[in-house]
Amino acid sequence: MQILQQILFAACAAIAIWFFAKNIGIIRRNIFLGKDEDLSDNPSQRWKNLLLLAFGQKKMFRNPLVAVMHFIVYAGFVIINLEVLEIVLDGILGTHRLFLPYIGSLYTFLINSFELLALGVLIACVIFLIRRNIIKLKRFISKDLDGWPHCDANYILITEIVLMTLFLTMNSADRALQMQGAEHYHETGDFVISGIIAPMMEGFSTSALIGIERSAWWLHILGILAFLNYLPYSKHLHILLAFPNAYYARLETVGKMDNMENVQNEVKYMMQPELAPTGDAAPMKFGAKDVFDLSWKNLLDSYSCTECGRCSAACPATQTGKLLSPRKIMMDTRDRLEDVGKNIRANGEFKDDGKNLFSHITVEELRACTTCNACVQECPVSISPLEIILELRRSLIMEDSNAPQEWNVMFGNIENNFAPWKFSPDDRDKWVEEMS
Repeated sequence: MQILQQILFAACAAIAIWFFAKNIGIIRRNIFLGKDEDLSDNPSQRWKNLLLLAFGQKKMFRNPLVAVMHFIVYAGFVIINLEVLEIVLDGILGTHRLFLPYIGSLYTFLINSFELLALGVLIACVIFLIRRNIIKLKRFISKDLDGWPHCDANYILITEIVLMTLFLTMNSADRALQMQGAEHYHETGDFVISGIIAPMMEGFSTSALIGIERSAWWLHILGILAFLNYLPYSKHLHILLAFPNAYYARLETVGKMDNMENVQNEVKYMMQPELAPTGDAAPMKFGAKDVFDLSWKNLLDSYSCTECGRCSAACPATQTGKLLSPRKIMMDTRDRLEDVGKNIRANGEFKDDGKNLFSHITVEELRACTTCNACVQECPVSISPLEIILELRRSLIMEDSNAPQEWNVMFGNIENNFAPWKFSPDDRDKWVEEMS
């Protein structure tokens, strides 16, 4: 019977890991549909960003209470998974509490730490559910989150609560079996949380306790494997992608906009015609119309979005009732990227579907952006919705000549007069002479 359980466990784990690896491979392929970009400079600063922003969650601590709860959930996810290593090895080898004989009293200390974290995660997730569904914080009831995104967050929180409850139930039944002297249930000493619950199970028979412990063990590990394969379809993929996203965050001064190389070259060729390439040059493209025109970092941003809404809560356009929501920009980019990925998987290569990013993001949204960088500043995982907005606006203006009349007047003045105002450069200093 034991060998059958080991085979069943190994099969479940192998299938879950295979599906997860396959989905992560698809996401990686989708991200690298974007244009190449070198972000390997200054590795020391990049590692510092990874430690402070991803591991340390530095930006979250602007709101200390929420930050502490979020950190508990995050630490619980990372640290309790050390306990999962033992569960996996127990499942494969057919052992029970494999590490206990090797580390002795340290084992009890570690499990106590895991239990305290599990309780903290459980309480924090309940509070987060209340904030989303009862208190209904403004950034959680935005129309951006209508439908699946709203449900997704709740599913994750409920799953975390169930997994932590199963972990504590498993330990409580295990401790109760130790107290009854059941075979194979080695003495570990009292655990801080399950040690309180275990005495309540004293009236249970040994077989009933074994059933509870084994059921909780199986449901706990199967729940983790299921959660692992839910991540690629969820906003909680940021649990994994926050780390590379923080590492590859841009290190330039906040607010710095990249010049377009094509435009720079045009100016250079006008000033130095001898540098202009000979023969038929490939047509130049300005800005972005679809995900292929964005950089791989922009696409990584879209998958890393936590949908927390801190960007939109800080956006002056959003807060004054404009159509723009930076969070929606990231979600729309990800949705389009997913559609492109499905197209490629279905056809072997991308077949024109008559759609692009402008099928998801409207001109009105793009024009509402003030380029103030508030969204970039507030994002806890170093995402830049502004870069995508700028690239789409460049395409609208420079590829489609789609700009408000007021902008066109300004563009004409800059082109002809080298300033936004309709004054000849020769006359620009006259007002100074008149004032003196």
